[in-house]
Amino acid sequence: MEIVIVGNGGREYALGLALQKECRIDGIYFYPGNGATSKLGKNINFDNEKEFVDFASKQKIGLVVIGPEAPLVKGLADDLRQKDILVFGPSSKAAQLEGSKAFMKEFVKRKGIPTANFIQTQDFKEASEFIEQLTPPIVIKADGLCAGKGVVIAQSYEEAKNTAKDMLSGKSFGEAGKKIIIEEYLEGFELSVFAMCDGEDFILLPPAQDHKRLLTGDKGPNTGGMGAYAPSPLADSTLLEKIKESIIVPTLKGMKEEGMPFSGVLFCGIMVVKNQPYLLEFNVRFGDPECEVLMPLFQNGLLDCLLGCAKGELKNVKYTIENRVCVGVVVASCDYPYKNSPPQVITLKENASQEAHFAFAGVSKEGDNLIASGGRVLVCVGKGNDVREAQKRAYEMVGKVNFQGMQYRSDIAYQAL
Repeated sequence: MEIVIVGNGGREYALGLALQKECRIDGIYFYPGNGATSKLGKNINFDNEKEFVDFASKQKIGLVVIGPEAPLVKGLADDLRQKDILVFGPSSKAAQLEGSKAFMKEFVKRKGIPTANFIQTQDFKEASEFIEQLTPPIVIKADGLCAGKGVVIAQSYEEAKNTAKDMLSGKSFGEAGKKIIIEEYLEGFELSVFAMCDGEDFILLPPAQDHKRLLTGDKGPNTGGMGAYAPSPLADSTLLEKIKESIIVPTLKGMKEEGMPFSGVLFCGIMVVKNQPYLLEFNVRFGDPECEVLMPLFQNGLLDCLLGCAKGELKNVKYTIENRVCVGVVVASCDYPYKNSPPQVITLKENASQEAHFAFAGVSKEGDNLIASGGRVLVCVGKGNDVREAQKRAYEMVGKVNFQGMQYRSDIAYQAL
């Protein structure tokens, strides 16, 4: 069978790299891919998504794996399913769990899923009154998609009100911010928990931790993610059972009851407060860079899991997750996340080890040169028997990368150490 991976980031590269070893796959297409995915398969591009759907149909593509959230929210999975093409990814209705934070918060409130106290509003007066009832820091979220950057943690009433005003006016995030969610700040530790779902059944992947802040020591602005590791030792079996029973099970049951069964991967952003899990957010796709540290842990059965989700037949799928640890360190361009950086030629010392590799993201190709052309350029991934060994290997890979202005954090996985 031939498959297509939709997207152009490190997440899509990691999926392609992991699926390469599946003997049943005759070829991998990346739509549109990046400057390095062409090493794993063939990059394809189209003027619009209708042309892509027609291509997938004529080519008799066996499976389409949709990486990013935007095409899911727009309904690409629905269009493909109408042509009887198997898709890993939710319908546009189910994708509202990420596409609209207001929809998500109201859904979890209806289903009794633990989450922070909140309001959703389009009115600045109402927003200000609710802000006054909370104790800083205060969380302000844009309702729509903002590429992982639509959340501000305000440290004062004044900052919270100014943030709300800028979002509601469209100044901060355009249309995506004209409805906002204001919620109490929960104090604890964060976990990224991923469930691969077929609408009813699910497989829980090893819990991961992302590092959102730009700078070492959790300083600087929020980003799309500067590194991750999995599994996190902060999540024991008791906590994971609570997450399953109080968050994932009622979500899948509730989505099915409301006529929009969820298939694909459900990312649960969790805050653990005094050993109790609270839902911060849902994403309807693999996180990036979490995907880069989860995929190498699949010893076998990844394709079967993806197909099981797409067919609604996950219950009997066999797979093996290695009992090891992966750490991923993001190497970003000099001006990330503030603005686009000038393109720079990348020099790499390639590594043939099974224990460490690069996952390429914001890169393009010019002749024989690989160019750093995006914000997050690549992820250096190390695998080990424990966190320290995996971290050491990841940073050894960082030492094999060079381009002008490159930046990275020096403390990825510090929580586990």
